[in-house]
Amino acid sequence: MLDYAGARAVAMIVQTGSFEGAARVLNVTQSAISQRVRNLEERLGTVLIQRGQPCTATDAGAWLCRHMEHVGMLEEALLEHLPGLANPGDVQRVTLEIATNADSLGTWFLPAVASFAQQSGYLFNIAIDDEQHTLDWLRQGRVLAAVTSRDRPVQGCMVKPLGRLRYHATASPDFVQRHFPDGVTVQALAEAPALMFNPKDNLQQAWVRQVFGQSSALFCHSVPSTQGFVDACRAGLGWGLNPAMLVTDHLASGALVEIVPKTTFDVPLFWQISRLVADRLQGLTQAVLAAAEGKLERP
Repeated sequence: MLDYAGARAVAMIVQTGSFEGAARVLNVTQSAISQRVRNLEERLGTVLIQRGQPCTATDAGAWLCRHMEHVGMLEEALLEHLPGLANPGDVQRVTLEIATNADSLGTWFLPAVASFAQQSGYLFNIAIDDEQHTLDWLRQGRVLAAVTSRDRPVQGCMVKPLGRLRYHATASPDFVQRHFPDGVTVQALAEAPALMFNPKDNLQQAWVRQVFGQSSALFCHSVPSTQGFVDACRAGLGWGLNPAMLVTDHLASGALVEIVPKTTFDVPLFWQISRLVADRLQGLTQAVLAAAEGKLERP
């Protein structure tokens, strides 16, 4: 039989970031929380919590936290029909782990999460990764749903197409004059500084292949921020692909220019969600699809 007191302690430590925070939420002593976790780790023969500031889940702990999310949703559904089962003063909240790419978070995704959170009362922990890698979070059981660029479903998940996030390859006018005086070529791109979100980001290289039919080695500044990308381009730090939603006004004013006019780059996006929670989180899926409908390009 699963030790739910221990499992709930693990989940709450991860949610609050500390043993003290978990004790406060669960209304027990910190030593009781420590004992519950220690007993469960000894029983399973593996570490569940990475102690630190904040405390985080190990891979095994993450699987346990996802299970407790399922349990929390099932308990909420039960209490809707049998409210007398609720303990007096019980204010525990279900936290949902989901993943998305930074550019979606910075443009269209947050209103969908906010809409559903207001209706459901759920809390959210949103993980950020490249759209080609958010699928790994689903595959590893670390999240229940994700925005991804992959249309092939992870085992146990369902897929909904969202649309295409459109990008412009932009830079400041001064940057273009300095680095591309004779026009943008593969050789010029190999010498001009570009931007990348992190080492996983290959959008700039993909745009080069689309426009020029070949790859180019790029020297890149690392700017791990969607808005930071726009600001870095405006400041002349480098060139990079920015979501159309964030640069339309800058292109209209001349603060930014397309380094090669009319060469947009579209990234298809999909919503993947675990079938185990798809029915319970149907409202979240509907909110995500509605938000995407108004912001993303249609195929």
